[in-house]
Amino acid sequence: MNKEIILQQVRQYYREHHQRPAYQPGDRINYAGRVYDEAELCGLVDAALDFWLTAGAYTEKFERGLASYLGVPFCSMVNSGSSANLLAVSALTSPLLGERRLKRGDEVITVAAGFPTTVTPIVQCGAVPVFVDVRLPNGNIDVTLLEAARSERTRAVVLAHTLGSPFDVKAVREFCNKYSLWLVEDNCDALGSEYCLDGVWRRTGAFGDLGTSSFYPAHHITTGEGGAVYTSDPLLHRIVRSLRDWGRDCVCSGGEDNRCGHRFNGQFGTLPAGYDHKYVYSHLGYNLKATDLQAAVGAAQLDKLDDFVYKRRENWSYLRERLAALEQYLLLPEKEPGTNPSWFGYFITVREDSPVSRDGLVARLEERKIQTRPLFAGNLTRHPCFQNLREGVDYRIAGSLDTTDRIMNNSFWVGVYPGMERTMLEEMVRGITLAFAGPDAGQQDQSV
Repeated sequence: MNKEIILQQVRQYYREHHQRPAYQPGDRINYAGRVYDEAELCGLVDAALDFWLTAGAYTEKFERGLASYLGVPFCSMVNSGSSANLLAVSALTSPLLGERRLKRGDEVITVAAGFPTTVTPIVQCGAVPVFVDVRLPNGNIDVTLLEAARSERTRAVVLAHTLGSPFDVKAVREFCNKYSLWLVEDNCDALGSEYCLDGVWRRTGAFGDLGTSSFYPAHHITTGEGGAVYTSDPLLHRIVRSLRDWGRDCVCSGGEDNRCGHRFNGQFGTLPAGYDHKYVYSHLGYNLKATDLQAAVGAAQLDKLDDFVYKRRENWSYLRERLAALEQYLLLPEKEPGTNPSWFGYFITVREDSPVSRDGLVARLEERKIQTRPLFAGNLTRHPCFQNLREGVDYRIAGSLDTTDRIMNNSFWVGVYPGMERTMLEEMVRGITLAFAGPDAGQQDQSV
């Protein structure tokens, strides 16, 4: 059977089985979700029919497309955003970096108000995370605390852009340059966000020595499971590829032999002269590759990314405008000067003197089938995974984490993903407003 006939049938199948019905009052409003059409389904089937089960032509296409979008020369697709962070931090430990390599006991500045796998690789690589506090209303690092957090052992900074709002790239980049520190930019929640540095607008992820993305279904684009590491540094790219691909020294792609023409005439370590270069390992690596099936979905998603970002910004602006009347109770997020965020969610902090607590507000929204989420770990150092780590030895807190604790207790977020219909946003505004409406809530429900 001709492949095009099969793909025509796939398109018809999508129209009959995958098109989502319009939102109806009472339906669940998810904080995030997949947004796709027949293109993703056709890409997935096309890759399956080729039966190239590992990384192949679609992976190379996706890597080139994402690198071009971000304005960097090098991109490596991996199997998750968490793996992307593991590779980025692990790359800094490579002996190929000489005196700048990250060694056991070295310190890495980060924050505790975020997702755990931004921090986990620091601990797993034997380094010491140094936690500094964040600022409201957006939850990004308080850059005024960087100098006090630094010690003679500081070697890197690892930070995420919180819910799509870029951190102060200028201050962080200047701090890293001043002390020759590595910067890993966790871009998993901010794909498409833009920052103006020295008069030039660039997309986030391109300012760090290494940047990372996640393509889990909740994120800006999805490949199901999947992620990427990207960089402008050819040496870091070589290290990332080696670590991703078992730690091997060879740069040949899967199924490729002897690109360099010297496969059997090198001398490596104390191996016999001429040992097969495809089986020489320069790092203690992993297998963190993605598959062409995932990349085929990602390639179709990349074509939609600009529209996705536009819709996220539009949805965020709607919530910001409609909830402004509640600012006496709620601390609402702000678009920082010199940024153009690709929002991951709408971040809300309930004020201390609010008549409704965060937990009370969240409970009322969930009762109305409006999904909510905390700012991930809230304060990572308070989780069970940190109870067996020693403060001052395995990790360090620079100053206090008062605002981090405030976020843990008083903050949450709701979705702005591009699958949100206006009626869903209206229901979200209605649900939040009614929580503060008092005994006349039922009457006001008709007019909000």
